[in-house]
Amino acid sequence: MREIQALLTGGVPAIPNPRSGDVFDPNSGDIQARVLFGDDATLRAAVTVAEAAQPAWAAVNPQRRARVFFRFKELIERERDALARLLASEHGKTVPDALGDIQRGLDVVEFVCGIPHLLKGEFTEGAGPGIDVYSMRQPLGVVAGITPFNFPAMIPLWMLAPAIACGNAFILKPSERAPSVPVRLAELLREAGLPDGIIQVIHGDKQMVDAILDEPRIKAVSFVGSSDVAQYVYARGTATGKRMQCMGGAKNHGIVMPDADLDQAVEEIVGAAYGSAGERCMALPVVVPVGDATADRLRERLVAAIGGLRVGISTDPDADYGPVVSAAHKARIEGYVGLAIAEGSEVVVDGRGFTLQGHERGFFVGPTLLDRVTADMRSYQEEIFGPVLQMVRVDDAQAAMHLATRHPYGNGVAIFTRDGGAARNFAAQVEVGMVGINVPIPVPVSYHSFGGWKRSGFGDHNQYGMEGIRFFTRVKTVTQRWPASGERQGSSFTIPTMA
Repeated sequence: MREIQALLTGGVPAIPNPRSGDVFDPNSGDIQARVLFGDDATLRAAVTVAEAAQPAWAAVNPQRRARVFFRFKELIERERDALARLLASEHGKTVPDALGDIQRGLDVVEFVCGIPHLLKGEFTEGAGPGIDVYSMRQPLGVVAGITPFNFPAMIPLWMLAPAIACGNAFILKPSERAPSVPVRLAELLREAGLPDGIIQVIHGDKQMVDAILDEPRIKAVSFVGSSDVAQYVYARGTATGKRMQCMGGAKNHGIVMPDADLDQAVEEIVGAAYGSAGERCMALPVVVPVGDATADRLRERLVAAIGGLRVGISTDPDADYGPVVSAAHKARIEGYVGLAIAEGSEVVVDGRGFTLQGHERGFFVGPTLLDRVTADMRSYQEEIFGPVLQMVRVDDAQAAMHLATRHPYGNGVAIFTRDGGAARNFAAQVEVGMVGINVPIPVPVSYHSFGGWKRSGFGDHNQYGMEGIRFFTRVKTVTQRWPASGERQGSSFTIPTMA
């Protein structure tokens, strides 16, 4: 059986550890590989090497660091198809979806190729008599990223690209469910010219997460995962003095106004709700039609669209989505559907018990549509993270906005309308971190930043963009004066001012 090992650079000793995890092929349900876990000793050794290598990397001028990422971009593009197939085989998403996963990460790599400009500080000449003030952004040292299973390329690249471009050394702990692509990306980064010791990939479960959080030489940790775990990681990391950036779960709402183009809205909603089997924190699992007339027309069109969906294996070019990541997750999703029905939801399309001929042991869940969902239902309050769309009916636009605002998650929201004033008002007032106007999955482009509110985000900085640069650097401000030869001003016992 194939073994997936850590990528340890710069002479980190391979310390034997009997613990490992199974990596499944979600399409067949078979174990396809074993990932070898590290332990506390492995982490300490990796951090020691990273800490020794980091100052020299930070001393490399930003233009030369950028050249490594230009080359890295070329290598990812060269390997794109192979990476997509590998990613799909461990996650279950279709190959075209895997290509999108890679591209959204590649966008951030392209962004950090501009690191010489992004790291420029500020300068004020003549802030006082003969005094100039300037600031600089400097790396933190050794930093880490802990990434989820659902985006094995995109999210590691969101973290490692800005961190390393800023001059840090980076420890990556990818999901043990889909570990192969992160290792391959690190190999390509080394091939691009990254010095030894600057990136280390270590596998593990909660034991490794805790080791990272407790290691005092790691100065910052970026995390993406479920909200309960994100809150735990944030609390434990900040307690040890780390800078923390923790993105949690979501329950994104799609508000459908009476004036919306329903045919267009349905196309967008179906793709956003069921793409990647709903295993996206920016999926659209809740649709909120305004008014019963809108709801009835929307429901009719949704049923027709769902009937045309094709669930297939990852390599099926005609599949709209593939299996979910594990048998346990399949059971969890189907359990939530049962809970929703018990709570009083109306099941319109039931995807439970779905099997694919020839792949009966695969982790497939059929598309599900639930109507008459209410805000007090546990199945509405919690993240299902599967191909389940819940319909919550409301009477007016204000009630729709309040629904999204009051929800404990605040990651993303979308509104479908032709009314520019209504959309502008909605975007300004809704208490959610990312808003789409006739855009169902409003993941910002790489030169903006990604981040949710409330239980969807813990910490003060968003992912990538300038927020990512700020997270992985600290500002140093210098106030300087060069007095002329023999010039004296005498002692001052009052606070200095520039007045």
